[in-house]
Amino acid sequence: MAHARVVGAGHFIPKRVITNERIAKAIPGWSAERIEEKTGIRERRFLWDFDGEGVAIAPPQDDRVYPANNSDMCEVAAREALQMAQLSPSSVDALLMVTCTPDELNFSHDAMQLHQRLGMRRDAYAMVLDDGCGGTPYVIDLARKMLEAGALRTVLVVASAFTSPLVNRRAYTAELAPAPGVKGLSGYLSMYVFGDGAGAVVLRGDDGLNGRLIASTAYNSYEELVLRRGGGALRHMHQGRASDAELAFIVDGQKVARSYPEVMGRCLNAVLDEGRCLAADVDRFYFHQPNKRVLASFAEHQGLDPDKVAVNVDRYGNISAAGMLVLLSEDLRSGAVQFGAGQLAVIAAVGANVHAGAQLIVL
Repeated sequence: MAHARVVGAGHFIPKRVITNERIAKAIPGWSAERIEEKTGIRERRFLWDFDGEGVAIAPPQDDRVYPANNSDMCEVAAREALQMAQLSPSSVDALLMVTCTPDELNFSHDAMQLHQRLGMRRDAYAMVLDDGCGGTPYVIDLARKMLEAGALRTVLVVASAFTSPLVNRRAYTAELAPAPGVKGLSGYLSMYVFGDGAGAVVLRGDDGLNGRLIASTAYNSYEELVLRRGGGALRHMHQGRASDAELAFIVDGQKVARSYPEVMGRCLNAVLDEGRCLAADVDRFYFHQPNKRVLASFAEHQGLDPDKVAVNVDRYGNISAAGMLVLLSEDLRSGAVQFGAGQLAVIAAVGANVHAGAQLIVL
């Protein structure tokens, strides 16, 4: 029987640093000090800039600017992952892209762009899965099942967040009621916590040992942690059926704070039980990072050694589905973890409305 293994990882993070002072001025709501106090985030990284009116500025549409969009960021991460895996794009049987911020919404556009750019085989699958933070381990679990069944040999999972083009003061300071009679939520928190970035992993189904997924789980719940009502058939943007707030991604912060520890704890316990190990046996945790405060509270509640919990949300912002893969790629490149060292690592995430999952990996 084939075993699913992580054999390579890659990532891309933009160089443009957006401070709390600058984002608070662009999207009024909280002060810079309050943003750090409530979230633990000091800055985030944006690919696009924005003007003094709090509106995103697109780069010139030519080949001189690269990366300039979501597909570009994903290409960098994917090529890095394939290079680490020492595999060519022609060996990939399926490209699964997890994002809720593609360059173009329909027809798996960004995955097909990446498929073509990498020069993958025409019979290799390419799909965009519209998902947020929890979508990455959820999709990895799906890929694991296909690899272990022998249906596929190599799967490239790419995840991204492309927040900077969404910067718009009018949309992200408007309010949206989650339900009739319920107090409205404003989108400014979303602009304070999210950033841009992409991560990728190559999964291989074979009898190798390094990077083996020794436990994996996926989970569904039904809470609306992030609202984005506009843009679909029911609320077309150009037909007057979508308000400004309905075009924003609006985080329900109280729901996130309540549901994150519960669902993450369930996912973590599931893979630890299946892998017959304790949390203390794990060398490194790659968790979804809603913000630094929520992450730290969860780790403390679980009794985890904070030095084992990888963190970059205070510098990059919440990069949604990409976060865990960026953390893993950074650690592999820095030598904090290594293939062949026998270290145990956990990937776990929950998010959006609600997908969740986790993997226990022996490196």
